[in-house]
Amino acid sequence: MAMLLLGLVLFLGVHSVRIVADGWRTAMIGRLGEGAWKGVYSVASVAGFVLIVWGYGLARQQPTVLWPAVPTGLKHLASLLTLGAFVLLAAAYVPGNHLKAKLRHPMILGVKLWALAHLLVNNTLADLLLFGGFLVWAVLDFRSCRQRDRAAAAQGAPAVPAPQGARTAIAVVAGVVAWAGFAFWAHGAWIGVRPFG
Repeated sequence: MAMLLLGLVLFLGVHSVRIVADGWRTAMIGRLGEGAWKGVYSVASVAGFVLIVWGYGLARQQPTVLWPAVPTGLKHLASLLTLGAFVLLAAAYVPGNHLKAKLRHPMILGVKLWALAHLLVNNTLADLLLFGGFLVWAVLDFRSCRQRDRAAAAQGAPAVPAPQGARTAIAVVAGVVAWAGFAFWAHGAWIGVRPFG
């Protein structure tokens, strides 16, 4: 469990710098240069991710069960939430779509849905730490991003270009296809759990 906690602290800590210390981040970029900052950020992120995967795998070998198994209905709800998360993730990378124009930060909202879905259907301490940690981070990060959006708008930030229906359709289709591939194959192959039996 210690490895999982260390990974979460490192990974989410690096991704929280802008939430808790945006001024320090700006100063460090100015001091180190953007390339060096991104290098340090990337190395720390990868190290944290590796520790999370390793620590979660170790914790699953001797799970600490916190509550009884969940009903099947919650598993269906979790699948639906995860589908939404994949669509939002795709929308973050397809420029000029309605979801990104309206929500501004669809990837963070996708992380919220993904984490919530997994909290609904998993019942161990490791799951609570992993998915609960990501959910708390996503809530705080989304709030921080919206505050920066409002500050930028108050300073006359350029308007977002009008979204296009075709780009929105591409984002939705890409998200659904990615979700289907993950739900019906990759989740079982990589994680060892098949969401649909």
